[in-house]
Amino acid sequence: MESIVPGMFARAKAGHDKGSLYLIVKTEPEYVYLADGKRKPLSKPKKKKWKHIQIIKQMPEHWNPDEKNDDDIKRAIRQYEAKLAQPKI
Repeated sequence: MESIVPGMFARAKAGHDKGSLYLIVKTEPEYVYLADGKRKPLSKPKKKKWKHIQIIKQMPEHWNPDEKNDDDIKRAIRQYEAKLAQPKI
């Protein structure tokens, strides 16, 4: 199993936020902490069990975990979703 590190994307598979895209902020053996920069800022990340998220083993371009803030997270999520929406030729 590849290591899962803060900065990777994750999508909620269960709960009222099902389908929402987040960035992993912190990991623990049983839980993961997620932020989206809007509803769940870095100051108060969402705590979810591993089984309730889908890991997307991709990190934002130019990601520096030491200089992260809510605006960087919002921008990274917006760019990732825009990339997914582009038609594949």
